[in-house]
Amino acid sequence: MKLGIVGSGMIVGEFLSFIHEIKDIQLIHISGTQRSEEKLKQIVEQYGFERYSTNYEQLLNDQHVDTIYIALPNHLHFEFAKRALQHHKHVIIEKPMTSTYQEALFLQKIAMENHLFLWEAITNQYLPHYQYIKDHLHEIGNIKIVQCHFCQYSSRYQKFLEGDILPVFDYTKSGGALMDINIYNIHFVVGLFGEPQDIHYYPCIEHHIDTSGVLVLQYPHFQCVCIGAKDCQSPSFNTIQGEKGYFYVDTPSSFIKTVEWVNHDGTSIRTDHQHQHVMYAEMQAFVDMYQNQDYQRCYEMLKHSLTVCKVQTIARRKAGILFPADQVSSL
Repeated sequence: MKLGIVGSGMIVGEFLSFIHEIKDIQLIHISGTQRSEEKLKQIVEQYGFERYSTNYEQLLNDQHVDTIYIALPNHLHFEFAKRALQHHKHVIIEKPMTSTYQEALFLQKIAMENHLFLWEAITNQYLPHYQYIKDHLHEIGNIKIVQCHFCQYSSRYQKFLEGDILPVFDYTKSGGALMDINIYNIHFVVGLFGEPQDIHYYPCIEHHIDTSGVLVLQYPHFQCVCIGAKDCQSPSFNTIQGEKGYFYVDTPSSFIKTVEWVNHDGTSIRTDHQHQHVMYAEMQAFVDMYQNQDYQRCYEMLKHSLTVCKVQTIARRKAGILFPADQVSSL
């Protein structure tokens, strides 16, 4: 995989901290803005990119790049991904995939028509512990209640209160707790149980955006509550409760460090293995699909991402949280 990256923010630093461990990724080209040029130069020198640019068009036209990783604010995901696909590049998009379900459908259409890979970079779907839960889910009997609780006080929240609104809290840039923190919870639930029957979101709104909120997903025979907050802090956890036992995850749904499987007879199994960087598993999975030309697996995961986009779009609109992208599409 000959990789180009657009963006130079914190998530790119996280990505580059481990990517040398995946042998089949070549770092070719990183692109950003003129304002970030000095940072781009440092990244090129530190991580061994062949070149950088301050114009996305140069990256799109780079014949040595076959895959573009989009690590930009949420509201830019769709446009940058669309242009990359139109230039016949495979695409990795940071979560959340797009601002609306309609945008995700549009990208899916371009990718499939042109036989291109399109992946959402979402950690939990590829983690070994998540697969462990999927493999053993049937053993806890009929599901009755699911809870996902992810609350993390944002370092940007105080600035937000003071009127300095950064992208993560900016409704014009598809920000908010649902799109940032709670999106992991939605992926966690949808990956296990599919599309819910009904969706309701109860947010705390400040300056037109949800700084925290409670998402209720109704399934035919059980209820699911997803809590996500960027304006307060508490321990994060996940529980899946069945008639014969339950799974308990004592970490956020984004990285699932441990899983405890508890039966009604009091016996339990706890898995707690050391992993590589939390993003490692997803990126290795993308490379494996690329190397094996496994479009079927890619498009299965793309279908999952579209369901997540549908859930978040319905939830926001029912709660009255509208982005500029909502004005040009309807569900």
